[in-house]
Amino acid sequence: MLLSLGNAALEASISPRLDLIEERLRDAVAQSDRLADATSRHLVDAGGKRLRPTLTLLTAQLGDGLRPEVLDAAVVVELTHLATLYHDDVMDCAPTRRGAPAAHEVWGNSVAILTGDLLFARASAVVAGLGPEAVRIQASTFERLCLGQLHETVGPAAGEDAVQHYLQVLADKTGSLIATSARFGAMFAGCDRTVVEQVTQYGELAGVAFQIADDVLDIRSDADVSGKTPGTDLREGVATMPMLLLRQRAASAQGTDEDEALLEAIGGDLTDDAVLADVVARLRLHPVLEETAALAAQWSNRAVAAVSAMPDGEVKEALVAFAEALVARAA
Repeated sequence: MLLSLGNAALEASISPRLDLIEERLRDAVAQSDRLADATSRHLVDAGGKRLRPTLTLLTAQLGDGLRPEVLDAAVVVELTHLATLYHDDVMDCAPTRRGAPAAHEVWGNSVAILTGDLLFARASAVVAGLGPEAVRIQASTFERLCLGQLHETVGPAAGEDAVQHYLQVLADKTGSLIATSARFGAMFAGCDRTVVEQVTQYGELAGVAFQIADDVLDIRSDADVSGKTPGTDLREGVATMPMLLLRQRAASAQGTDEDEALLEAIGGDLTDDAVLADVVARLRLHPVLEETAALAAQWSNRAVAAVSAMPDGEVKEALVAFAEALVARAA
């Protein structure tokens, strides 16, 4: 498993099912059309953390985790996630994904977007077999994914707090699907409503923590670790949390000439790799990066608090370890 649950026995129980989900994913993206088959398999073959199906399998351990519906639900959430990556990489002009060329770099923007649509269609076909409630949850999640991307694209309205706007974007773009991943696991394992609500809230908060940690990784890690070129978000003008905190600092009484100079460099031409590398190196040493890492930890702690009322046990402990592991990547 790529994310530790802090319990070897639990991991040993879940890992074979993750292997089965991997097979199911490959079957789900298979297309009779040769081009569509190649493009649909592109990101599946590139691998990934599979944290969403892992979370589905984990919360299912709170009930009857062996039900076949749980496996279907895990496939649905990962297919949905993969579909969003095709679209996100086009919008962000990201050159790589998971250490491989992004699909739009290989086949062009239109093919990449259509491939994402194909995967959404396959996810819809699988979720349809899980019943009307699952379809409604999936539709609501899809709506929030779209709204999150829309609001990220247009930015905050005049007078709106940029940090709060960004946190809502993260809740919609990332938290919503991770919440659904946790919800589906508990729901299809037969857990009672209270447990389902607790893990759903946990998933949303953990999802925001995960994405804030990713903002740190965009600056702190190298491409071999994150699968993305360091500073990709900076280069594409995406205002991530370190950038927003830097702007706040520069506009406050704490602001320094160094802050202003760094902001000016970030706002300049970052197409040159050497210039981008210099800006990334300066940000790595700036306090806003540690502030962002601390913020990720705060959201992780809120996720842990969401399940604090659950009876003690190995699954609850694993949920705590899971939330902590999401942000530990950025340490």
